[in-house]
Order: sequence, then structure tokens, then C-alpha cells
Amino acid sequence: MKIVINGIHANLRFSAAHMIPEHDSCGCIHGHSYHVDVHLEGKRSGKFGFVVDFKELKSQVKEICSQLDHKFLIPLENDSILFKSLEDSVEFNIGDKEYKLPIQDCILLPIPSTSAEDLSIYFVDILWDKLKEKGADISVIQICINEGIGQGACYTLSHD
Repeated sequence: MKIVINGIHANLRFSAAHMIPEHDSCGCIHGHSYHVDVHLEGKRSGKFGFVVDFKELKSQVKEICSQLDHKFLIPLENDSILFKSLEDSVEFNIGDKEYKLPIQDCILLPIPSTSAEDLSIYFVDILWDKLKEKGADISVIQICINEGIGQGACYTLSHD
């Protein structure tokens, strides 16, 4: 059985700033109003025969979104970023540019880039673990991170 949640209609959204180091146009700080679409496949179970309770699934996705909302997204696994401090402030260099931001305005992510592609993988990895902990019998998760209406990236993870 497959279930689908359209993020723009279900209010699975976050707004954040980021940059893609060394990219011609995306290398400068800019932001997006993201929305997150969710597709799941799995076996129906429990008293109600749900694959996953929609309310619970939306709550899990909203929790991830809220951690990213109104933050500057910083990838920790990017070789182009030379970190100098991750204490009270986040200080780093990219080439000849120097950045210093308050730590409370940033979220440090264990990913190589803050592209829609890598953010979709980040969401899938977290959501997969959360749903499995709750006992969901999921075989496929696909997350689409949309940087606006009409453009986004989807990542699919499947286990049999």
C-alpha cells in the first residue's frame, strides 16, 4: 500500500538560508521557502489497518522542518568549508570569504551539501529511523524537498 502527503497542502514547510559553496549562482547566501512531499509504501497493520497514521507521519516531518526553520543551513561534510570555530559562533572560510554567524541562527548538518538532493537524503534517513522505532512496516520512503513550486529533488530509500 502506498500513501502520499503533499507538503504544500499539508503545511510541511520550512524557510531557511543556505549556500552551495563554489557554485556560480548558488554560492552566495540565499534562501528558500521549502515544502516537503512524502511517499511511503508498506504493509497495513494495527487496529485501523494503517500503513502509518497520517497525523503521526506529519508530526514527525514537521519536527524535522521546525529544526531547520528560519536557520542558516551549514553542511559539516563539505570539503570547501574550512571551519575555524563551532562554539558560541560558527566561523568558517570558503575560499577568500570569511563568515561568522551566531550559533543559535545556524543548524549544522551531517551532510556534504545543503542542496535539495542532500536535504532529501537527510530527511529520509531521519524519518526511516523514527518510523521503524514506532514499529511501522515500511518498505519504501521517498522524500521530495521542493525549493519552491515546480522544482525540487526526491530521494527514495527501499528495504524489503
